[in-house]
Order: sequence, then structure tokens, then C-alpha cells
Amino acid sequence: MHFLIRWGINTLSLILTGYFVPGIHINSLWAALMAALLLGLVNAFIKPVLILLTLPINVLTLGLLTFIINGMLLSFVAWAIPGFIIEGFLWAIFGALILSLISTLLSVFIVSAK
Repeated sequence: MHFLIRWGINTLSLILTGYFVPGIHINSLWAALMAALLLGLVNAFIKPVLILLTLPINVLTLGLLTFIINGMLLSFVAWAIPGFIIEGFLWAIFGALILSLISTLLSVFIVSAK
């Protein structure tokens, strides 16, 4: 049940991000569902490895490299899922930032509503 709630939050966050960020387009609900699923898997398995591998550079940049990694992973998901389009890498970085903010806010409201 927790997985479905988390997937729903991520899907809604992705749809809202597509609404607020002009460089991100989601063509259908199916594309949003699949992009949210793949993004969750990428964030669970690939992101920790990338953070660990880039830890020295990330420390030197005071964590700013994390924004680049998040944008890169979001771009990868857009490349892999038809119907989820990001117009450029800067939109991916900005979209990743907005996506994480929306996801955090939705998670707080949904968990506090329980």
C-alpha cells in the first residue's frame, strides 16, 4: 500500500511539475505513471551510486553537483519514456528542483492527513 501511495504522489508531482515548468511536457496520464515509476526506480538504485562516486566533487561544490545529477536522471527518464519530454538540460535541472519541492509538500500533506 505504501508503494502505491508513493507512486501516486510521484505521479501527481510529475504532472504538476509539467504544468509549472514550461520546458517539461507530459502527453498522457500513462506517460506520467510510467515516468514516475521509472524515476522512483532510478532514484532508488542509480542515484545513490552516482552520489557515492561523485562524493569528493560534491563536497567541493557544497552539494551543488546534486542538482546536476538530479537533472541528468530526470533527462534519462524523459529519454526512456515516450510522451515525457524535456526540452533541454537546464529545464531538466529546474524541473528536478520543482519536482522535489512539490513531492515533499505533497508527502507532508498526505502523511499529516492520515
